[in-house]
Amino acid sequence: MIISRGERVFQWVNVAFLVLVAVVALFPVLYLVSMSLTPLEVLYKYGGFRVIPPQVTLEAYKQILSTPLIPRAFMNSVIITAVGTTINLALTIITAYPLSKRRLPGRSVLTLLVTFTMMFSGGLIPSYLLVKNLGLRDTYWAVILPGAIATYNLLVMKGFFESLPEELNEAARIDGASEWRVLTSVTLPLSKPVIATLGLFYGVGHWNGFFDAMMYISDSRLLPLQVVLRNILMDAMRNTEVTPDAIQVMPGETLKMATVVIALIPVLLAYPWVQKHFTKGVLIGSIKG
Repeated sequence: MIISRGERVFQWVNVAFLVLVAVVALFPVLYLVSMSLTPLEVLYKYGGFRVIPPQVTLEAYKQILSTPLIPRAFMNSVIITAVGTTINLALTIITAYPLSKRRLPGRSVLTLLVTFTMMFSGGLIPSYLLVKNLGLRDTYWAVILPGAIATYNLLVMKGFFESLPEELNEAARIDGASEWRVLTSVTLPLSKPVIATLGLFYGVGHWNGFFDAMMYISDSRLLPLQVVLRNILMDAMRNTEVTPDAIQVMPGETLKMATVVIALIPVLLAYPWVQKHFTKGVLIGSIKG
């Protein structure tokens, strides 16, 4: 096939644009990693960020990882993310599935009530009082159960279920399958893309969440990684001192970037495993009957 000159120019323009977008997207990560590895005296010498650090130091990472709370906080975050995402997906699926069926009595009213929560909420103080009165404070459940179902994700899951061919479900029912069997054996195997996509959304939300933990958890043994890293960062900023040689007692800027990198690594490692399903999940309306 012969490609015209105009098409070649168009392709090169597209490639250049995509390269530019990739550089813009990757630059913040490069900035974080470079700053976290650059000694403080080098930052002062060169006046700030260098793409490739002339010198490399792991002092900030050693300082953070030597804190006794970090391993425990990491496990807390893993537990909250794993249990929370599992509960999120389970409740979202068993709520979205019946709402996707037109024969469900009161379906329109129930969907309206669910959608209503996207625009109005009880507020921070009522939410805090509810968590407190239920006895959930200083437990993992305080940061898992209040947001067990995200309304937007529920509507996305509902829309995906509605796009699946109903004939497959009817064939399973004719063969004697119960509604639960239809869900687990027919619907869910076809829903891997949207499950992976929403699982990534829920998982990243749990991993990066810190506000609910700050509100509901005061026991230092239960604090997730994000809160502990925030506390370390705040302490570093409060205790920063500058000597005449321009060397800080605690490398504030380097330490800040190292804390962000540590919190970012698990998400970067997890994303490639769900990327294939994530790409399919954003094309919710593309299923063919």
